[in-house]
Amino acid sequence: MNVEVTLPEGKTSFTGIPESQFIDDVDSYMKGEESAEAKIKSFDEIHQKYKFMENSLATRRKRLKAQVPDIRSSLAMIKKLREKKSNEETMETQFLLSDQVYAKAVISPTDKVCLWLGANVMLEYSLEDAEELLTKNCDSAEKNLAQIAFDLDYLRDQMTITEVTMARLYNWDVKRRKEKKAIA
Repeated sequence: MNVEVTLPEGKTSFTGIPESQFIDDVDSYMKGEESAEAKIKSFDEIHQKYKFMENSLATRRKRLKAQVPDIRSSLAMIKKLREKKSNEETMETQFLLSDQVYAKAVISPTDKVCLWLGANVMLEYSLEDAEELLTKNCDSAEKNLAQIAFDLDYLRDQMTITEVTMARLYNWDVKRRKEKKAIA
């Protein structure tokens, strides 16, 4: 599942994650400020947004990772049905009725299959159309997984930059307080 992903031109992530601001010179950034508390609070809010985005992306990744094996098993079943159809053989199988409840079935050679599309919708497809649809869905899911992996890496980098910036601001504030205390 090595899918190559390329970013759209002018973007740093697929989902539009904002770039974190790294403060190189804290003294010039904090010029004229009495306390770093307000700036730290704004960076903390950005950090919380990054955490929310990370959770959202991780949830999408988990859902897609569960979806890909299901699609592959459906593709394998279509291949099996096509083989049985070409040999004019019946196929004996078990199918899932509900959790841990299976029923035996004998499937006569067929060129049609029903696919569950979700939202209580099931459609009948020819074997070729079903294979085409499932292949397209599998490719799309794998591409989305690669994009999510890229975005999660990018997001972790942005979170680290934000955490380092918050620490630098805090250290600047502590240093400034010590200097004020020494003068007084």
